[in-house]
Amino acid sequence: MAQTSISGELDSYDIKIIQALVDDGRLSITDLSEKVGLSKTPCHQRLKRLIKDGYILGFRAVLDPQKLGLDHVAYTEVKLSDTREAALHSFNEAVRNIREIEECQMIAGSYDYLLKVRTADMRRFRRVLGESISTLPHVASTSTFVVMESVKEANLRPA
Repeated sequence: MAQTSISGELDSYDIKIIQALVDDGRLSITDLSEKVGLSKTPCHQRLKRLIKDGYILGFRAVLDPQKLGLDHVAYTEVKLSDTREAALHSFNEAVRNIREIEECQMIAGSYDYLLKVRTADMRRFRRVLGESISTLPHVASTSTFVVMESVKEANLRPA
């Protein structure tokens, strides 16, 4: 692997650690060190540094949305009536409080934001759109795309 695949500060062992943890965040230090080819102490020190330096932000469970009854996904574009900094801040703060919005990206183009919204079904999505998203600060209009099938979902990996 290239020495600077992600940043000049990461070497091939750091990248191997990150890749191994993306595949399985529950690896023990023993298993992680075996997987990347380091002894436990240097592997643990590198892992602590990757966390401290903000390359690894945390660990969490990856859930099966279908088993939880949350397999309806829609992407909603949002156009704001005001895009001055205060309006953007107000929208950003408010969107963080809507549990059904999994992701919110500010985008370039004819709309200002793209939201990934996960709900149980179309009826619940319609309620979230009408009662929550449409009432967010400065929302002028929305346009929604409903996911028919998820072919690939993101899992960040170093280059």
